[in-house]
Amino acid sequence: MTRPLKPLKWYRTLAAEKGRREAGVFLVEGERAIRQIVDTAPGEIIEILSSREPPVELAAMPVRQVTGQQFSRVSSAVTPQGTMAVVRLPNGVYSDTPPQSPGNRVLLLEDVQDPGNVGTLIRTAAAFDYAGVILSEKCADPFSPKSVQATAGSVLALWLRRTRRYLELAANLRDEGFTVAAADLRGNEEPFALRGCGPLVLALGNEAAGLSRAVLDIADHRIRVPIARYKAESLNVAASGTICMYVSSLERSSVGAP
Repeated sequence: MTRPLKPLKWYRTLAAEKGRREAGVFLVEGERAIRQIVDTAPGEIIEILSSREPPVELAAMPVRQVTGQQFSRVSSAVTPQGTMAVVRLPNGVYSDTPPQSPGNRVLLLEDVQDPGNVGTLIRTAAAFDYAGVILSEKCADPFSPKSVQATAGSVLALWLRRTRRYLELAANLRDEGFTVAAADLRGNEEPFALRGCGPLVLALGNEAAGLSRAVLDIADHRIRVPIARYKAESLNVAASGTICMYVSSLERSSVGAP
């Protein structure tokens, strides 16, 4: 039986959060990012949309061929790459509870509004073997085209929860034995305080305002990355998060660490 084709304008609706949530899918553009999805969650790919012959590993999936002009009309990229995947949104991403087994390291993002920062932090969390990411409702949508592009296909490599009850999720994890560490410009500890600390929730805040008082109040550690402030006032949230996640992944006995 021939699969019914969606009108091209349907794919364009997936650029908006409302369209993604109504359809239950999002788009991943570029062969490299799609291969990462194939490695992580191949069963979540519904369709490949391509303006050229897809590589062999993708050709076995349902493929819809379109013209280059049609692809450009659907793509959100400045320079369309010619291949995109329609992927199911993960279960529970908008729920208020973490998975039954949340893992040992969780990233918390509060009101991080730049989609590139959100995507980069998700990718970095996956790279340093974090199990999940909790996002406040005011964070940029992790499934927006710019955020997905910044994840380089890692968006399904760990669990995500985007909810207004993010603080409650973090507090519940703390009650279950997690340490909560907050990245804070006025913090009194350096990132090496995170080394070998066990189950961890690492909290990062808004690009301009930082973390709210509510998050700081439940934090066991307030972490400040030492920098030459006479040269740079602060680090980008993605850079600060990368440093903290790297250090938190080290064992306490790591060579060269204080």
